[in-house]
Amino acid sequence: MRRILLVGLIAALSLPAAPAFAAERTVRLAVENMTCPTCPYVVKQALTRVPGVVRAEVSYSDRAAVVTFDDAQADVAALTAATAGVGFPSQPAEQPAR
Repeated sequence: MRRILLVGLIAALSLPAAPAFAAERTVRLAVENMTCPTCPYVVKQALTRVPGVVRAEVSYSDRAAVVTFDDAQADVAALTAATAGVGFPSQPAEQPAR
């Protein structure tokens, strides 16, 4: 019995702590209805409240947000729903051609 427990313990300790399937993603969102310099603050607060969001930068002059998130916890639909929920509809912005 002792040998079985020892083998089980060794096997359990050799397993990784968590699967490595999640990855950080960054998306640029075009944000509508930003009419004043305080609007980005509201958009940023909404985005950072989405579980899995690591970073959100919002630009009034560009009318855009750049959001980095854990794709195992959040997705683009959750991000756009968060901005729309506070009155600022958004959608993924097209990336410039290289």
